[in-house]
Amino acid sequence: MITREQVLDALKEVKDPEINRSLVELNMVRNIEIKGTRVALDLILTIQGCPLKFKIQEDVETALKALGATEVDVRIGAMTDEERRALSESLRRPSGPTAAGANTEPPLLSKASKTKFIAVASGKGGVGKSTVTVNLAVALAREGKKVGIIDADIYGFSVPDMMGIEQRPVVIDQTILPVERFGVKVMSMGFFVEDNAPVVWRGPMLGKMLRNFFSEVHWGELDYLLLDLPPGTGDVALDVHQLIPQSKEILVTTPHATAAFVAARAGAMALHATKHELLGVVENMAWYQNKYGEREYVFGRGGGEKLAKELNIELLAQIPLGAPDNDDVDDPNFAPSVYDANHFIGKIYTTLARKVIEKAPVHSES
Repeated sequence: MITREQVLDALKEVKDPEINRSLVELNMVRNIEIKGTRVALDLILTIQGCPLKFKIQEDVETALKALGATEVDVRIGAMTDEERRALSESLRRPSGPTAAGANTEPPLLSKASKTKFIAVASGKGGVGKSTVTVNLAVALAREGKKVGIIDADIYGFSVPDMMGIEQRPVVIDQTILPVERFGVKVMSMGFFVEDNAPVVWRGPMLGKMLRNFFSEVHWGELDYLLLDLPPGTGDVALDVHQLIPQSKEILVTTPHATAAFVAARAGAMALHATKHELLGVVENMAWYQNKYGEREYVFGRGGGEKLAKELNIELLAQIPLGAPDNDDVDDPNFAPSVYDANHFIGKIYTTLARKVIEKAPVHSES
């Protein structure tokens, strides 16, 4: 006969996919009833209408049937406001040996954090910085890394659309759970505006929003957190430099001499004003491959190489002008800007990701 202890043991392996913690640890499994091989229970989720409730229910049923249950009855409920508040506080509280003396500093920014921060910057807009950020993040996730993106380009947010994200983040009291897509956790200003409305905030408000993305978002454990910066050297870029002094940077430019000239200013700020380490340069739109397989240099040549030489850093990748082959909007994996791993440009991003891992190894690799 199945026992209550066996049910709890089986469900310890089932996690809330957004919080990444066991349902049993989160006290989401309640009122277990067992009659022979029939198991009924209450599954108390964080909110009514949880977007992943069917996935969680399916995982519970699968785990219990593997235990020997022939019939599983899962009754879905939701936490009370008080329970959500307590959960929110526990998620915001640092864990581990430093927790007892921890201050209000977000766990991700604490000295104990093992996360590597990589800011992706450019001197001007229109060079494909967000495309590089998104595809590098996905490529890192394909390499088995735990990855997040902060879409810090608050005026020009585009990451959710590029990754085909349609859902909004779940909010538990004062804690926000990032949306996960292609194995990458994403937080963007785009989740909090309606109908693509323009953002008309001034610098201090932008800085506060950026800080909230660290202090109010439950990121969990991350190996890499990529920050898609606004172009240039404005308020948000400076806030990132001050907030994360240990951040490293990648500069994105096109081959055009003017784009590379402007990008050099962003690189100079990282090197001299904020002492950030530059990992290297990514030259985007490096060429166009025509139907005959020939390269056409529609935006000129040499900009990325010249920028890397001027800053004494590596030219990490040259990425051709192109578009993913996925044009089926009904495909659940559709994303307008994410390249498949087997696409020839997707393979370039894989090589880029491996270079980043080599230059900025996570704790277990260092």
